[in-house]
Amino acid sequence: MVAEKKNILTYEGLKKLEDELQDLKVIRRKEVAEKIKEAREQGDLSENAEYDAAKEEQREIEARIEELEKILKNAEVVVEEEVDVDAINVGCTVKVLDVEFEEELEFRIVGSTEANSLAGKISNESPVGKALLRHKVGDVVEVETQTGVIEYKVLAIQKSN
Repeated sequence: MVAEKKNILTYEGLKKLEDELQDLKVIRRKEVAEKIKEAREQGDLSENAEYDAAKEEQREIEARIEELEKILKNAEVVVEEEVDVDAINVGCTVKVLDVEFEEELEFRIVGSTEANSLAGKISNESPVGKALLRHKVGDVVEVETQTGVIEYKVLAIQKSN
Protein backbone atom coordinates (compact mmCIF):
# COMPACT_ATOMS: atom_id res chain seq x y z
CA MET A 1 0.00 0.00 0.00
CA VAL A 2 1.33 3.44 -0.90
CA ALA A 3 1.73 5.79 2.04
CA GLU A 4 -0.54 8.79 1.75
CA LYS A 5 1.16 12.12 1.12
CA LYS A 6 1.48 14.31 4.18
CA ASN A 7 -0.45 17.56 3.92
CA ILE A 8 1.81 20.28 5.26
CA LEU A 9 -0.22 23.00 6.95
CA THR A 10 0.46 26.07 9.02
CA TYR A 11 -1.51 26.35 12.25
CA GLU A 12 -3.68 29.04 10.60
CA GLY A 13 -4.42 26.70 7.68
CA LEU A 14 -5.23 23.81 10.01
CA LYS A 15 -7.64 25.98 12.00
CA LYS A 16 -9.34 27.20 8.81
CA LEU A 17 -9.91 23.64 7.55
CA GLU A 18 -11.16 22.45 10.96
CA ASP A 19 -13.60 25.39 11.10
CA GLU A 20 -14.86 24.63 7.58
CA LEU A 21 -15.34 20.94 8.48
CA GLN A 22 -17.23 21.87 11.65
CA ASP A 23 -19.46 24.28 9.69
CA LEU A 24 -20.23 21.65 7.03
CA LYS A 25 -21.03 18.93 9.57
CA VAL A 26 -23.03 21.02 12.04
CA ILE A 27 -24.72 23.76 10.01
CA ARG A 28 -24.70 22.95 6.30
CA ARG A 29 -25.81 19.32 6.73
CA LYS A 30 -28.86 20.48 8.72
CA GLU A 31 -29.67 23.19 6.18
CA VAL A 32 -29.57 20.80 3.23
CA ALA A 33 -31.55 18.14 5.13
CA GLU A 34 -34.22 20.78 5.73
CA LYS A 35 -34.25 21.72 2.01
CA ILE A 36 -34.67 18.05 1.06
CA LYS A 37 -37.49 17.66 3.60
CA GLU A 38 -39.30 20.74 2.25
CA ALA A 39 -38.87 19.59 -1.35
CA ARG A 40 -40.25 16.13 -0.49
CA GLU A 41 -43.33 17.73 1.03
CA GLN A 42 -44.08 19.34 -2.35
CA GLY A 43 -45.04 15.95 -3.73
CA ASP A 44 -43.84 14.37 -6.99
CA LEU A 45 -40.05 14.04 -6.77
CA SER A 46 -39.57 13.09 -10.44
CA GLU A 47 -40.15 16.69 -11.57
CA ASN A 48 -38.97 18.51 -8.47
CA ALA A 49 -36.02 20.80 -9.27
CA GLU A 50 -35.65 21.91 -5.63
CA TYR A 51 -35.29 18.28 -4.55
CA ASP A 52 -32.68 17.56 -7.25
CA ALA A 53 -30.73 20.71 -6.36
CA ALA A 54 -30.82 19.91 -2.63
CA LYS A 55 -29.65 16.32 -3.25
CA GLU A 56 -26.80 17.64 -5.45
CA GLU A 57 -25.83 20.13 -2.74
CA GLN A 58 -25.90 17.29 -0.20
CA ARG A 59 -23.53 15.21 -2.40
CA GLU A 60 -21.15 18.20 -2.70
CA ILE A 61 -21.16 18.79 1.06
CA GLU A 62 -20.48 15.12 1.80
CA ALA A 63 -17.67 15.03 -0.78
CA ARG A 64 -16.07 18.14 0.77
CA ILE A 65 -16.39 16.66 4.28
CA GLU A 66 -14.67 13.50 3.08
CA GLU A 67 -11.93 15.55 1.38
CA LEU A 68 -11.35 17.68 4.51
CA GLU A 69 -11.23 14.64 6.78
CA LYS A 70 -8.64 13.04 4.51
CA ILE A 71 -6.52 16.23 4.46
CA LEU A 72 -6.71 16.59 8.24
CA LYS A 73 -5.97 12.91 8.84
CA ASN A 74 -2.67 13.31 6.97
CA ALA A 75 -1.90 16.81 8.22
CA GLU A 76 1.56 17.74 9.38
CA VAL A 77 1.47 21.11 11.11
CA VAL A 78 4.42 23.45 10.79
CA VAL A 79 4.95 25.30 14.05
CA GLU A 80 5.86 28.70 12.66
CA GLU A 81 7.52 29.87 15.89
CA GLU A 82 10.00 27.01 15.49
CA VAL A 83 10.78 27.60 11.81
CA ASP A 84 14.50 28.03 11.19
CA VAL A 85 14.95 31.28 9.27
CA ASP A 86 18.60 30.64 8.32
CA ALA A 87 17.23 28.97 5.20
CA ILE A 88 13.86 29.05 3.42
CA ASN A 89 11.36 26.51 4.78
CA VAL A 90 7.62 25.91 4.83
CA GLY A 91 6.06 28.40 7.23
CA CYS A 92 8.37 31.32 6.53
CA THR A 93 7.94 34.52 4.57
CA VAL A 94 10.64 35.29 2.04
CA LYS A 95 11.41 38.57 0.30
CA VAL A 96 13.08 38.18 -3.10
CA LEU A 97 14.22 40.41 -5.91
CA ASP A 98 13.19 39.48 -9.45
CA VAL A 99 16.61 40.06 -11.04
CA GLU A 100 15.31 40.75 -14.57
CA PHE A 101 12.56 43.22 -13.61
CA GLU A 102 14.26 44.57 -10.47
CA GLU A 103 11.01 44.03 -8.60
CA GLU A 104 10.77 42.99 -4.95
CA LEU A 105 8.28 40.25 -4.19
CA GLU A 106 7.20 38.64 -0.96
CA PHE A 107 6.00 35.05 -0.67
CA ARG A 108 4.78 33.00 2.24
CA ILE A 109 5.80 29.37 1.74
CA VAL A 110 2.95 27.03 2.72
CA GLY A 111 1.84 23.48 2.00
CA SER A 112 -0.07 22.85 -1.23
CA THR A 113 -3.43 22.70 0.59
CA GLU A 114 -3.12 26.33 1.70
CA ALA A 115 -1.56 27.81 -1.44
CA ASN A 116 -3.23 30.98 -2.71
CA SER A 117 -1.12 33.03 -5.09
CA LEU A 118 -3.48 36.02 -4.85
CA ALA A 119 -2.74 36.17 -1.11
CA GLY A 120 1.00 35.71 -1.67
CA LYS A 121 0.93 32.14 -0.33
CA ILE A 122 2.85 29.77 -2.57
CA SER A 123 3.12 26.02 -2.26
CA ASN A 124 6.34 24.30 -1.32
CA GLU A 125 5.54 22.04 -4.31
CA SER A 126 5.16 24.86 -6.87
CA PRO A 127 8.11 25.56 -9.18
CA VAL A 128 8.98 28.78 -7.32
CA GLY A 129 8.39 27.31 -3.85
CA LYS A 130 10.39 24.17 -4.61
CA ALA A 131 13.30 26.17 -6.07
CA LEU A 132 13.45 28.56 -3.09
CA LEU A 133 13.46 25.89 -0.37
CA ARG A 134 16.67 25.62 1.67
CA HIS A 135 18.25 28.71 0.08
CA LYS A 136 19.71 31.47 2.24
CA VAL A 137 19.76 35.27 2.17
CA GLY A 138 22.03 36.44 -0.65
CA ASP A 139 21.49 33.33 -2.81
CA VAL A 140 20.39 33.76 -6.41
CA VAL A 141 17.86 31.08 -7.28
CA GLU A 142 16.96 30.04 -10.81
CA VAL A 143 13.35 28.96 -11.24
CA GLU A 144 12.35 26.95 -14.30
CA THR A 145 8.87 28.09 -15.39
CA GLN A 146 6.71 27.57 -18.46
CA THR A 147 7.82 30.96 -19.75
CA GLY A 148 11.52 30.35 -19.14
CA VAL A 149 14.02 30.77 -16.33
CA ILE A 150 13.40 33.44 -13.69
CA GLU A 151 16.17 34.51 -11.32
CA TYR A 152 15.33 35.58 -7.78
CA LYS A 153 17.82 36.96 -5.28
CA VAL A 154 16.85 36.12 -1.69
CA LEU A 155 16.74 39.39 0.29
CA ALA A 156 15.18 38.32 3.59
CA ILE A 157 13.70 35.31 5.36
CA GLN A 158 11.41 35.72 8.37
CA LYS A 159 8.92 33.79 10.41
CA SER A 160 5.34 34.25 9.25
CA ASN A 161 3.09 35.90 11.77
